[in-house]
Amino acid sequence: MGPSEGFRSLAILLAVAAAVALAYGAHFQNAAVVADSTQKVKSQGSLSLKQLFSLISRPKWLSGTAFMVGGIVLQLAALTLAPLIVVQPVGAVALVITSLLNSRSTKTPISRPTWIAVGFCTLGIASFVAMASGVAHEAVINDDRLRQVLGVLLTILVVFGALFFTVGKRAKALTYVTGAGVLYGFVATLAKVVIQRIYQQQFELLTVLCLIALIGAVSLGGWFVQNAYSSGPPDLVIAGLTVIDPLVAVSIGIVILGEAQSAKILTILGWLISAVVAVIGVYLLSKVHPELAIKSTRRKHLV
Repeated sequence: MGPSEGFRSLAILLAVAAAVALAYGAHFQNAAVVADSTQKVKSQGSLSLKQLFSLISRPKWLSGTAFMVGGIVLQLAALTLAPLIVVQPVGAVALVITSLLNSRSTKTPISRPTWIAVGFCTLGIASFVAMASGVAHEAVINDDRLRQVLGVLLTILVVFGALFFTVGKRAKALTYVTGAGVLYGFVATLAKVVIQRIYQQQFELLTVLCLIALIGAVSLGGWFVQNAYSSGPPDLVIAGLTVIDPLVAVSIGIVILGEAQSAKILTILGWLISAVVAVIGVYLLSKVHPELAIKSTRRKHLV
């Protein structure tokens, strides 16, 4: 049904390596998006198709994409060795690395409130992983569970599609980050579902539908991420992804996939507290990040 629990430590190490790749990928892609902008200050709202296609020819964006692909491969390797609710939250390591890279490249000192916000994100996710590692177990993924995951994803896609055509042009970075985080949470879930079904020797039509849905979620999530880069700093983007993504994936892993059936009430309460702490960290980062403060001041002067 799955690998031995003895591989769990290796899975966490692979997830850490994936987080490092994600951090560098975000750093290079953000630099390319900023360089592509025709304004001195990153704008609010979505990128045009012309801007999006122009990124493909930029070496920095391609380098970032290569890091992202490497991170995905490492993350998939980690998911083959441990339950979803153990592996996915480890990506929070990327937040600290991205903050340091962004501070150095923009010559913007990391303020104390920013460090506090990053600390909230990291502490919340690290606590969650520590508790999940002791109770998480691989579960048999039957057809009913697959249909539930696909049904929830379809509902999410309909909602996001409606929002895209109504408020997409006025959306802020945190809005795009939230959308990307939710979609990437489903990407991780679908990847784990496919891997587990292969272990169960059940690669059939329903599993193929999961692969197709995974590709769709990756594509739309990537579009949201690029728009988030155009209107916010990379560490805010990574903060949202490394908190919202695992919260969504873990929720599905617990409620639908049944990976935490042995968890006690106190453990579940601890998870809820950890999740609240991490979400508070993302919200604080969207309010106190020094780069956002500088951009806000510049906009006021321009007005």
